Amino acid sequence: MENIGAFNTAHGAEAIGLRNLERVYWNLEAPALVEIALEHGEAHLIRGGAIAADTGAHTGRSAKDKFIVRDAATENEVWWDNNGAMSRAHFDTLLADFVAQAERKTLFAQDLYGGADPAHRVRARVFTEYAWHSLFIRNLLIRPDHSEVAAFTPDLTIIDLPSFRADPARHGCRSETVIACDFTRNIVLIGGTSYAGEMKKSVFTYLNYVLPTKRIMPMHCSANAGPDGASAIFFGLSGTGKTTLSSDASRTLIGDDEHGWGPTGIFNFEGGCYAKTIRLSREAEPEIYATTERFGTVLENVVFDPLTRIPDFDDAAKTENSRCAYPIDFIPNASESGITGHPETIIMLTADAFGVMPPIAKLTPDQAMYQFLSGYTAKVAGTEKGVVEPEATFSTCFGAPFMPRHPSVYGNLLRDLIGRHHVDCWLVNTGWTGGGVSTGGRRMPIRVTRRLLAAALDGSLAKADYRRDPYFGFAVPTSVPGVEPHILYPVKTWQDKAAFAETAKRLLGMFQENFRRFADHVDADVRAAEPQMSIAA
Repeated sequence: MENIGAFNTAHGAEAIGLRNLERVYWNLEAPALVEIALEHGEAHLIRGGAIAADTGAHTGRSAKDKFIVRDAATENEVWWDNNGAMSRAHFDTLLADFVAQAERKTLFAQDLYGGADPAHRVRARVFTEYAWHSLFIRNLLIRPDHSEVAAFTPDLTIIDLPSFRADPARHGCRSETVIACDFTRNIVLIGGTSYAGEMKKSVFTYLNYVLPTKRIMPMHCSANAGPDGASAIFFGLSGTGKTTLSSDASRTLIGDDEHGWGPTGIFNFEGGCYAKTIRLSREAEPEIYATTERFGTVLENVVFDPLTRIPDFDDAAKTENSRCAYPIDFIPNASESGITGHPETIIMLTADAFGVMPPIAKLTPDQAMYQFLSGYTAKVAGTEKGVVEPEATFSTCFGAPFMPRHPSVYGNLLRDLIGRHHVDCWLVNTGWTGGGVSTGGRRMPIRVTRRLLAAALDGSLAKADYRRDPYFGFAVPTSVPGVEPHILYPVKTWQDKAAFAETAKRLLGMFQENFRRFADHVDADVRAAEPQMSIAA
């Protein structure tokens, strides 16, 4: 086996069982990886220097094909109602077959960190079949100093082989696609999909499993900080605006997707960003748009002109889930350390597919925990395989697919941290107004959302007059400078007021039905925060 590049020679590919490989390229940087990806026909060079790659049939995560090994260590720790189980025997067979599949292949290996805080980071080694996958994960995780690579020993090993085809009968999975996580031996196997996001979310899933035992809160959120150092976190599923809204030129970006909250404050899990590009515009999102014109960025499933090589971000022919992956320092105002203090503000983003929730609301701590455990939003087309248009969903902790433990574990951690650090909490609807997805509504204007967020973050919104929303019980501002008053009253944006009332009532029922599974795990104050239709409604 030929080894090319810098790595810990005492802990090579053989340590995980890989053998008889043609060669391994270790810790290559962007120039070499781009060169190989283009030479192998994995990607195309785009005007400005980025490369564009397609992921084939899988243009989003395959959530139903993800499994955790069920053994003595995980039996009483994993939330099995939410996570698929794989037997130890099936995983061992799968690992052996992965090793056999890799024989005589050239693989790319990256030694990286998950977590900016040295006290709580995970050392992740990622083997990939494609050069562009190696560049992707190098962009997304934290890159060690060159001097650290020679002694790097992984805590977690990921093997990503898109060419592998799983056998459900032999491997105990659902289809030819498999994402199998062994938390006892700290191994993740990804096969049958070229969607690069599976790698980064596997690291996140692992951190979601190990950090709560250290009283560290793992969060599916973006984070930024103001000029005065006051930080904010933004919870939300893909497509709700975490990346867009945290990339604010007036604030320092800590990270766009995954963070931990520990004794000293917030720290980014990643060293890059994975931003959606569908309908990306230079005017509305200049910082993100600029990254698509830089060498080292990976464009995923983006349509481009084959002659001019200019991307067309308005073309969703391949998927609504087109993305770009780039190192976080491509954003001019990004934090160099990825670490900041305790947040003063928490924003919970929801894309309300029904169009009945207010654009912003002040939450009590109990309401915040209720909304966190509920995780109401809409799955955006293309984010997961099979989702072709927005649909209402409840994804607990704003990230159920990545939560190995019971939601109450994360909810109680969050509630304790909110109370200890006196954090202001807001619910922001980036979804629909004037109607729902199927009733003539339109997406909430981003200028409105930005104005409301600015008022919440600078403290001016705290001085506003508030009304009590008759359906959800939230405190909603009656007016905000620069925002049309009727937008703050969702019913006023609907032509059919009776249809609004019926839709709001139906959504309340969905909240109540969904929360029944958590009711026994929270106290009476949180249960009392459940939305209830008032007499006024």
